[in-house]
Amino acid sequence: MIEARNVSKFFSVVNEDRTADGITAVLSVSLTVEDGKILSLLGPSGCGKSTFLEILGGLQAPTEGSVYIDGVQVLEPLPSTRKEMDDYRRKYKFLSPLANSMFKNRPKHDIAMIFQDYAVFPWMTVLQNVVFALKLRDIPRREREAKAMIYLKKTGLADSLSKYPAQLSGGMRQRLALARALAVDPRIILMDEPFAAVDMLTRERLQDDLLRLWNETGITIILVTHDINEALYLSDEIVVFSANPGSIRNRFPIETPRPRRRSDPDLLVLGQRIEALFKYDINHESEYSI
Repeated sequence: MIEARNVSKFFSVVNEDRTADGITAVLSVSLTVEDGKILSLLGPSGCGKSTFLEILGGLQAPTEGSVYIDGVQVLEPLPSTRKEMDDYRRKYKFLSPLANSMFKNRPKHDIAMIFQDYAVFPWMTVLQNVVFALKLRDIPRREREAKAMIYLKKTGLADSLSKYPAQLSGGMRQRLALARALAVDPRIILMDEPFAAVDMLTRERLQDDLLRLWNETGITIILVTHDINEALYLSDEIVVFSANPGSIRNRFPIETPRPRRRSDPDLLVLGQRIEALFKYDINHESEYSI
């Protein structure tokens, strides 16, 4: 189970006149995600969704609050006062640099991330990309290629093993990113606008691929998207973020059973409600009843 408790993130900014300023990207966000669920984060651009996702994955430390996975803290908040800094140093004062590298504040969970720009290595072939991810997870050499092949077959890339990412379509590159993420057997996948760069038909095929692989693995997925229909089709719950600073505006459980039809009337009605929230936040008026 993922649990975010009052997570906030503040960024310091130095202006051109050398005065100090700051931006609160995320403000006091608390939510719980049960194992094996798909949760989507929706909201206007710049509202802190991606920042919050990176905090969940341990790529950023929160300024305040904390994230726990199965009761274990992911990253501690960064010290913001001299006393907190002194306490932090005392806590992590070990006998050697090796001890620090082993025990200091670092992610402790099997989490994979998939980004909008695919994040695959262009100088490696399809097979090499997945094998390299397994190498980073210390999978024995003799097992890497066989395990990579399992997920390349699942994602429809078994006939493209020797191709480089530049030789693949956008949809195939995203399948490669998905194969690489799944191959390391994560319990959680965090996805930041993973299908935004492809056309609508490819996007729908990738959504179906994701649901099929989710059914097979039972992993937990948290997805940042701007596409309301995508969130409705994929999710068990949608969390809508407000504009800056990012905080939880509304939460919508999706009770429509799977497999779903994108044209399901219940989904369309809920989509209108969410669209109305966006319009209200932008224009302070809405034609729908929120």
